[in-house]
Amino acid sequence: MNGVPSWVLILGVTAGVLIGIFLAIGALLCIRFQKKRAQIRITSSRRASTVPMRANGVDASSIQSDSTMDQESPKHNDFEEDRPSLWTEGTKRKHLVSVSGVPKYSYKDLQKGTSNFKTLIGQGAFGPVYKAQMATGETLAVKMLATNSKQGEKEFHTEVLLLGRLHHRNLVNLVGYCAEKGQHMLIYVYMANGSLASHLYSAGEKYQVLSWDLRVNIALDVARGLEYLHDGAVPPVIHRDIKSANILLDHSMRARVADFGLSREEMVSHQASNIRGTLGYLDPEYVSSRSFTKKSDVYSFGVLLFELIAARNPQQGLMEYVELAAMDADGKVGWEEIVDPRLDGVFHIAEVNDVAALAYKCINRLSRKRPSMRDAVQALSQILKTRHRKHHTRRSLPLTEEEDSVDMEASEHQSIVSEHHRDESIGSASDLPDV
Repeated sequence: MNGVPSWVLILGVTAGVLIGIFLAIGALLCIRFQKKRAQIRITSSRRASTVPMRANGVDASSIQSDSTMDQESPKHNDFEEDRPSLWTEGTKRKHLVSVSGVPKYSYKDLQKGTSNFKTLIGQGAFGPVYKAQMATGETLAVKMLATNSKQGEKEFHTEVLLLGRLHHRNLVNLVGYCAEKGQHMLIYVYMANGSLASHLYSAGEKYQVLSWDLRVNIALDVARGLEYLHDGAVPPVIHRDIKSANILLDHSMRARVADFGLSREEMVSHQASNIRGTLGYLDPEYVSSRSFTKKSDVYSFGVLLFELIAARNPQQGLMEYVELAAMDADGKVGWEEIVDPRLDGVFHIAEVNDVAALAYKCINRLSRKRPSMRDAVQALSQILKTRHRKHHTRRSLPLTEEEDSVDMEASEHQSIVSEHHRDESIGSASDLPDV
């Protein structure tokens, strides 16, 4: 061209071509990176919504159980915001219920079943609980979460996600939910015999005093439920609020662990700024470290065992009572001294000592020295096996007139648990859930 050297033109064209090539390569890399991120996000979402559950190696996705509802629950301490769990990662909150597979009930049907929400049977931490008699013949318990409670909404999503996936005969069975007219409701099978707390502290008014044999059976039921959460669920689940008010009893006095509003899977970080749970059941190590583990549930279970023995509220000096018994002046542990006096001496001293010894291990201040829930199940199962073996041996020998009289009195006292033992004999000697 006019006055422009040819080498300048060649250099300009070459530079333009090189810049174009670099831009094209950059655009291609950017597109590939965005596609890869999108694929990772989709994969993560799918994993989060299809986490398998198993019980002792058995896939539990189709296992059902006849379970429970929460009738009463003391107020908790302050709550903190948690990080999203593995079940909710990559899934928007508005879609949480849909991925759980839990059936939806209509507000109209629940309103009719509860006589316009007038059949109040209890008050939970986040709202009232109603008894519903449905047109289908079902008797259900409807827990209505407070509309002004952010924590209540959080509990709603937690329970639907958890209970839609967890299935075991010793856990609450969520049968449905309702999210209409600004209300969040959780629907459970109605538990005819209420909470363990009501039996321990309202006996004589509405309920009979729980026999010793039945208390041990209840302890084993709870232990099996917790063992499933810790060792059968994938990922493992920590309940975080084990207490007598959250143990519910069905028509045959089988115990079910209820109220999963505070529960979280173990793989999520447990560091928290505030203490959560119920005073009297809280693990001291958790209080000091703010770190909640499986062994924190074990501590609460130990407190529950002592509560079953003594029928004394943990918020009213139970553990001080226990420590006094553990420090007998003669250097001997006097566990029989703390046994519920309403049992009138009708209990097995050896079993009391064995259950109390297990409970004392569970409340060790050092979490690493506490047993696992699997250890607790084995210990309680052994207690029952020993009892049944002794009972069988005794039955094989002729009874004296005095022994026969005592045995008849004990049999009459234990009539309340006969149905429970029949249920226990049908496939419940193992730790597998009902199929």
